[in-house]
Amino acid sequence: MAHVGRPFMDYKPPAAAPVWAVIEGLGRYHVLLAALELGVFEALADAGATADELAGRLDLPVGHTEALLDSVVALGLLDRVVDGFMLNDAARRYLLVDGAASMAGLIPVAPGPHENWTRLADTVRSGRPATPIDDDPAAFYVPLVEGTFTTMWRCATRADFRMRYSALAAPRILDLGAGGAPWSIAMLQACGDGRATINDLDGVIDVARRKTATHGVADRCEFRPGDFHAVAIEDGAYDIAVLGHVCRTEGPDGARHLVERAHAALRPEGRVVLADYFVGPNHKMTPHAVLMGMTMMASTVNGFGVTAEVASGWLRDAGFEAIRLIEPIGFQFAYVASKPRD
Repeated sequence: MAHVGRPFMDYKPPAAAPVWAVIEGLGRYHVLLAALELGVFEALADAGATADELAGRLDLPVGHTEALLDSVVALGLLDRVVDGFMLNDAARRYLLVDGAASMAGLIPVAPGPHENWTRLADTVRSGRPATPIDDDPAAFYVPLVEGTFTTMWRCATRADFRMRYSALAAPRILDLGAGGAPWSIAMLQACGDGRATINDLDGVIDVARRKTATHGVADRCEFRPGDFHAVAIEDGAYDIAVLGHVCRTEGPDGARHLVERAHAALRPEGRVVLADYFVGPNHKMTPHAVLMGMTMMASTVNGFGVTAEVASGWLRDAGFEAIRLIEPIGFQFAYVASKPRD
């Protein structure tokens, strides 16, 4: 007699919440994209508004505007009080164009080409993305490095609490694949007599030129456009070498080569900074890094997720010592390691 003393109604099937969260993920992302594209957050920057008032400001239909606003509230990125909508702290900090830690420019480009996600199964079958960003890297990386600059600059600035690079009198910095050069800028701002050699691809390096000029350090920078695997680098000439979020695009052999180039470029006791999203031993505890690895696989020829164990192994194999992992801001990690004395 099955279920004697335990009615069938006691059975509870597994919760479908994780499945629904994935299904809704696409819609959540596009709700945020639409709100950014329509200027919702900027329109609410000075004061809250009703849906009717905001629709008038943005020349939008009221019903559609209210539906979008309510969805953004559901995402936790706006507040609603009765009929009024207003920015909350997260929106003011991360979603305004001039927010203290703005991600407004990053959000549209962070996933890579959107069409590649719709063909992910084909990528897994073939081992190559449908539209690899490697085919036209500048077209993709220019908006990406513009969008990531604020976050990376905050990370580099906060890293000084653990690295103490500001204690160096006149460091010489090598920044390979620098993007907008957030690490070089932070270090040069902290070290008045420092100098930086900044490298990235033609087109992308123009972003670094603009950012260093805006932050008042361009006169202490030398710009070397070209492939970071082949660009000329002096041996034993630098105090700090930066590999900021570049190793995960290169595949194991390419990443190992970059770490070896950094080691050769450093003076004895010089330090390397290898910043990335590192997958930990328990993948469930580092979902951001795991999914960043999938983003790489979806849109690059050689890209992959980087585990903490593999990254520290590259550093050890290249000859670095005193290897330590720091987290200057949330989700932003960096290995710091030293070249031994002669």
